[in-house]
Amino acid sequence: MDKRIIGSNNLQMSKIGLGCMGLSECYGKTNDAESIKTIHKAFDLGVNHFDTADYYGAGHNEQLLGKAVAEFRHKIILASKVGLIRDKQHGEYRGVDGSPQHLKKACEASLKRLKTDYLDLLYLHRVDLDTPIEVSMAALSDLVKEGKILNIGLSEVCAETIARANQVHQLTAIQSEYSLWCREPEEKVIPLCRALKIGFVAHGPLGKGFLTGTIQSVHSLSEDDLRRSLPRFQDENITHNLTIISVLQEMAQSKGCTLPQLALAWVLAQGDDIVAISGTKTVSHLEENLKAANVQLSKKELEEITHRIPKNFPQGDLLPESLAKLSNR
Repeated sequence: MDKRIIGSNNLQMSKIGLGCMGLSECYGKTNDAESIKTIHKAFDLGVNHFDTADYYGAGHNEQLLGKAVAEFRHKIILASKVGLIRDKQHGEYRGVDGSPQHLKKACEASLKRLKTDYLDLLYLHRVDLDTPIEVSMAALSDLVKEGKILNIGLSEVCAETIARANQVHQLTAIQSEYSLWCREPEEKVIPLCRALKIGFVAHGPLGKGFLTGTIQSVHSLSEDDLRRSLPRFQDENITHNLTIISVLQEMAQSKGCTLPQLALAWVLAQGDDIVAISGTKTVSHLEENLKAANVQLSKKELEEITHRIPKNFPQGDLLPESLAKLSNR
């Protein structure tokens, strides 16, 4: 798979990386053996970018990924995130901690779970409103000086925060949700990233699975599926939003690709400084998604997509209030 240079530190990432959160939680039942098989297949197919966080599965995701990539760890970009806190016993969300003490302790724990002595990229998972971003960045900068992390990133942040953080230490990547389902980063974040030579990592490029066309009703999802709480999947919104699927299916058919491939190709077509991380739990879906890297969209096709699916077309909030308030957008 072709690679793209992300950030001024020349981090070379595969155009599509593997987002590993769903291998531990949020989207129904998981199977560690199948997950490891999927990770190995991703590497075999040219993926060199694997994304996790200490929050995912309360550490399970990092342990799983560390075990899976042990044989080829130095051939990949291993990215994790710290800053979100969850109850150790029950796993519930407990807050955000961007203090130097927590970030350094959390980084050490992540390194141990991932069975590595450095991370290629470490993100501040969410901004701590009680700790100035400059203080959090200084702590992450210390970790770079110590060789424990090679690059710093921020997740789900606004342009103002990016600018302030970058004055402390050059950022390599900003990770935020971005897709035909969520185009908010186009307004200020992506333009600023380009001005400051920061790469952009799009998570949720398939709209948390909605843009695969396989979800017709929220009631078809398992009881423990995160999407049951998301406004855009609810009965009052999903009928309208399925119009997007109808449009994309028509275009994908004429293009000779699948709907997920078209949605991913659209994200990749937004700039050579953008990469996507797509999450999947099975080898078959992985193989389908990665073929999107070879789908080329012409200027005319991109204009048609934008015309038929306007920026603010999706109906309903992207996240429920409880989750939305965690973002610094």
